[in-house]
Amino acid sequence: MLKKSHNPYARFRNHSLSLNDYLAIDRTILSNERTLLAYGRTALAQVIIGGSCLKFFDSFLLNVIGWAFLAAAVVTMAIGWRRYLHTDRLLRAALESQTGGHEHPLEDKLTEADAASSETKE
Repeated sequence: MLKKSHNPYARFRNHSLSLNDYLAIDRTILSNERTLLAYGRTALAQVIIGGSCLKFFDSFLLNVIGWAFLAAAVVTMAIGWRRYLHTDRLLRAALESQTGGHEHPLEDKLTEADAASSETKE
């Protein structure tokens, strides 16, 4: 029986978050993206190894190894994508519980700052 995972951000519900908390969420989002890219790099290396085994060697054993590496690449990328989506949903749930929406709470400040800087340039 699979254990249902809990939301590690649930403890922050009904608390006001500081700027440091929002920046920590931003760092976690970037870390999640870096992890997905690491899975992609690993899968790409597996594809290269598998393709090389298939293309450059005529041995049956190396062809089996090549196909195994290609299958492992697909599995690796699927696991990485699944983990990325799971963490992304948890982060969106944390932001929504605090701000009532999926958008970042500092997005309004960024657009205000952009508008102010464009007015001063004119």
